[in-house]
Amino acid sequence: MKKYILKFEEVGIKDVGMVGGKNASLGEMIRTLGAKGVPVPSGFTVTADGYYYFLASTGLDKFIKETLKGLNTKNLKELERRGKLIRDKIVATEFPKDLNDDIENAYRNYIEKRYGKNADVAVRSSATAEDLPGASFAGEQESYLGIRGAKEVAVAVRATMASLFTDRAISYRADRGFDHLKIALSAGVQKMVRSDKACSGVMFSVDTESGFKDIVIINGSWGLGEMIVKGEVTPDEFIVWKNGLKTKTKKPIIEKKLGVKLRKMIYHHQAGNGVASIQQTKIVPTSTRERDTFVLSDKEVAQLATWGTIIEKHYTDHYKKWTPMDMEWAKDGETGEIFIVQARPETIQAGRDFSKLKEYTPLETKTPVLTGASVGSKIATGKAHVIMDAKHINDFKRGEILVTTMTDPDWEPIMKMAAAIVTDKGGRTSHAAIVSRELGIPAVVGTERATKLIKTGDIITVDTTGSGGNISRGAMKFKVVEHDLKKVPKPKTKVMVNVAVADSAFEVSFLPNRGVGLAREEFIIASKMGLHPMALLNLKDQTPAVRAAIEAKMRGWTDPKQYYIDNLAFGIAKIGAAFWPNHVIVRFSDFKTNEYRTLLGGEAYEPREENPMIGWRGASRYYDPKFKPAFMMEAAALKMVREDMGLTNVIPMVPFCRTVDEGIKVQETMAEAGLVTNYMATRKAGKLAKGSIMKRGVPAATPIYVMCEIPSNVLLADKFLDIFDGMSIGSNDLTQLTLGLDRDSGIVTKIANENNEAVKILIGDVIKKARARKKYIGICGQAPSDYPDFAQFLVTRGIESISLNPDTVVPTTIAIAKEEAKMKGKRRGK
Repeated sequence: MKKYILKFEEVGIKDVGMVGGKNASLGEMIRTLGAKGVPVPSGFTVTADGYYYFLASTGLDKFIKETLKGLNTKNLKELERRGKLIRDKIVATEFPKDLNDDIENAYRNYIEKRYGKNADVAVRSSATAEDLPGASFAGEQESYLGIRGAKEVAVAVRATMASLFTDRAISYRADRGFDHLKIALSAGVQKMVRSDKACSGVMFSVDTESGFKDIVIINGSWGLGEMIVKGEVTPDEFIVWKNGLKTKTKKPIIEKKLGVKLRKMIYHHQAGNGVASIQQTKIVPTSTRERDTFVLSDKEVAQLATWGTIIEKHYTDHYKKWTPMDMEWAKDGETGEIFIVQARPETIQAGRDFSKLKEYTPLETKTPVLTGASVGSKIATGKAHVIMDAKHINDFKRGEILVTTMTDPDWEPIMKMAAAIVTDKGGRTSHAAIVSRELGIPAVVGTERATKLIKTGDIITVDTTGSGGNISRGAMKFKVVEHDLKKVPKPKTKVMVNVAVADSAFEVSFLPNRGVGLAREEFIIASKMGLHPMALLNLKDQTPAVRAAIEAKMRGWTDPKQYYIDNLAFGIAKIGAAFWPNHVIVRFSDFKTNEYRTLLGGEAYEPREENPMIGWRGASRYYDPKFKPAFMMEAAALKMVREDMGLTNVIPMVPFCRTVDEGIKVQETMAEAGLVTNYMATRKAGKLAKGSIMKRGVPAATPIYVMCEIPSNVLLADKFLDIFDGMSIGSNDLTQLTLGLDRDSGIVTKIANENNEAVKILIGDVIKKARARKKYIGICGQAPSDYPDFAQFLVTRGIESISLNPDTVVPTTIAIAKEEAKMKGKRRGK
């Protein structure tokens, strides 16, 4: 017997054909995950049988078939005309009386009896081919929020069914070969969570840009969640490390970014008839406090992420393959409870072949005129087409770059034709970002000013290969190389990677590597904070302009010191998590005085030096009273990463350490901040601490490396290795200080490079000394990336690891493997 109404508790994943993917998923979670602590609001579904019964009993099926006959979806005007005809006809056609009675009675029995008279509900679409692995219909149909009353629910269900024939839904099905009448729409009626009085958002159990599996991404904004999907706001973003959740670390959150939440959607009762009277929401401005506050506490973020991992595991077990999830959540402002309100398999990264790596590399440098959040890792050039209203989408030409305020599903017919997309508003989970990701085209969202600075007809380049998305004028030259990672050999020499920007770490982690040989703190400081740490610590002493600028950067934090520690820790942690459990060597800040001076507030704290390259930099700053308070924050950030976040694979490294005594002073300063190194633990206990890491991932003492970049580091290598656990060769500085070449001078740099015999003698000597002491010895300088023959020289000298720039990892790894094979052949020949 056919059933037109089913409670969520009566359906599960196996019932997709009857209730659609979304409703089947809700039922599955209520039935199986409630006992595991995942809360999902209850409700009921109008089944596919109910939908087909409605169409057949009223003749709508024949009308739809006839109306869509011979339609060319590329003809946007005709698509729009026929879609409207069908939608209007469905909305105007009454349900058969028995079906209408079933819907109204279900609302009374399953909603009102449980939640009270006129309880508010959300009525959402659930197409029978929607939310399945391999097919993403999410967002193609409409949802209606805040519906009250049995009759209003029936109207909303019919309106939801009509939305199966929006222009974008018709186009989507046609492009993918789905028969319009073989896909039904089941309407889900779910108790509404009063997020209008709190917050809501989306959650992914995978990094949506790179496909990195070991994190959960949560986006949130005030009010109802439609604002995020529509791109009306740039939401708060939280990134949670799954292993940190699993091992119950103190701080599993490895990133927090405050969004631009200028508006929110709330309930609004309005007069009207039919569909207009049931969509009871409106958009209002947020308060200053809401704009400057994260929507969730750290505890709530961790709880949500835990539920996300539980849901992912359940679906992965069911489908017997990795199934990352796209979820929606809502917090009830009346009860303070948080709920999962939707979950569907993520379809883009789940189907990706991770053994293939396509690299887009710029061949020239262009100054960006706009920046924003990046989607994808590609480059596209083309003619810009600025469209401010969906009424003008018919003017768009294939291959142009779409520039607009924001997009919604009505824009999808032309988004498929675009080379790239640029928006003023939105974040990485906005409609523009989601569709761009699915289409495989680059997008930069949340630029704020794109529609003002770019004109139709301008030739522009959209570059999303870096940490953020850049838009520059003119066509940029670039190359595209595809690597088959299955064919890249794994040499005995550890090939590591240099990571310049934390936001690129997840993407870079897919390169064949054995960890990170150099992550620079100064890059994190410049990109995430962009201010001088001493100006921050002395905030009250700053000029009104500088103080206002610093306070603007601190939005979301009240304690300046904690702001700096947290954000530096987040940058380090993202790199640490991306490459876990491999070692990630993080170098303490190595700004020169001229570089520090360019940071906000830096003029007051930095001397003007004739040659900053050999001036007040590196280790000499860390124990100096004029900078020590700033370095204490760096040490505190490393301590947080290793001990609170559990990323014990992160190893700090001291740059430009001129003397052994200086190395001891730095480690004493670190100990004051609570970051105790192996040397300090040895000195304190009178013997070497056993190992650097205890059980449960809690560090007993921190291993620490030193840069080998000054001739004194080589000449006194044994003494440096008495107090450090290893050395990483900085070939750039070692070359300039050995040969007396200022690497910032374009006049003398052509005289020699790292291949000079004197430099090689020093490097060969320090490798030999470190190997004899069984201490770590690697190289993180530029030379192996620039000169393949230099990398081969290092292999012959027995270096433990070579760290390379990302764009040279694959070819240099192949060259290293060949050199090792050649050496092996020679040994056999002997």
